[in-house]
Amino acid sequence: MDLLSLTQEELENELEKLGEPRYRAAQLCSWVYERRAAKFAQMSNLPAALRGKFSEQFDLRPLEKVRETGAMDTTRKFLFRLQDGQLIETVLIPASPALYGERADRRTICISSQVGCAYGCRFCASGLEGWKRNLTAGEIVAQFLAVEELGGEKINNIVFMGMGEPFANYGNLMRAIGILNAPWGVGLGARHMTVSTSGLVPRIRDFADQPLQVRLAISLHGATDEVRTRIMPVNRKYPLADLLDACAYFTERKRQYLTFEYILIRDVNDTEEQALALAGHARRLQAKVNLIPYNTVAGLDWERPEIEVQERFLALLLKRNVQATLRREKGHDIAAACGQLRLQTVRGSE
Repeated sequence: MDLLSLTQEELENELEKLGEPRYRAAQLCSWVYERRAAKFAQMSNLPAALRGKFSEQFDLRPLEKVRETGAMDTTRKFLFRLQDGQLIETVLIPASPALYGERADRRTICISSQVGCAYGCRFCASGLEGWKRNLTAGEIVAQFLAVEELGGEKINNIVFMGMGEPFANYGNLMRAIGILNAPWGVGLGARHMTVSTSGLVPRIRDFADQPLQVRLAISLHGATDEVRTRIMPVNRKYPLADLLDACAYFTERKRQYLTFEYILIRDVNDTEEQALALAGHARRLQAKVNLIPYNTVAGLDWERPEIEVQERFLALLLKRNVQATLRREKGHDIAAACGQLRLQTVRGSE
């Protein structure tokens, strides 16, 4: 049974079915989430027979590390094998206080929500091998626990923007967020979590209506319908006007700013026209813009713009009083873009 997918109350019910007292659930949660126990043998205040029974019933670590790569800037990427043999990626990103004013102790994990992706963004490696399945809530939570253990540092920021479209796995995503946020769970504040979506309009509205103050980022990547549809097929179903209206609904309901993620692709979306249109969208919603130079993917023809073009695009935004940052090198040398390491492994290339 996938213990990491269960709430404490659900775990109480499962233990009751096994003939065990309900208070054991609180003990288990304390060991798993507060003390980060990876094995039942570590749970010293539980009887040995009970630990053996739990080992037969529950699984604490549904992930197996296959590969790990590290960058010069200390960004690290982990490739995990799930119990059915499928592969997913998780990325650990350090703070950059000198460049972006981030807290020096900030450690961000980029978590996957699906095996592969069905949304087919033209510049992304995640969907090149197709969509396989959704991750369970436990497999989402397990990435946090595993990377914190492997990384040897406390993680205090989560972004759901790894492989897959988080809002296409909405139920398991929200269950995982609840477990990561709960006082009996990981206990990470909701404002330290961000969900990044390619623009599933109905789910953005659902997300605005749920109670937790989790942050929202939009993978925009094109400031007009023409450009966005060219690189993001989801824009045909949810064009910019609908997407921006949903974003406005979110900001009104949550009284919270959102972020536009914008990957700069040479001769595609890096023009002055796109910068001015993007500035207009950002100012309407008081959104922050996060510019990300494209990470090259083997087999795709896209390229990142020259540094001068990147700087000019940023300057156009800043000149129009848009809060914007340009993300410098963060893992370009370890194929840190979503899906790249998995793609290399699946296709047997290096």
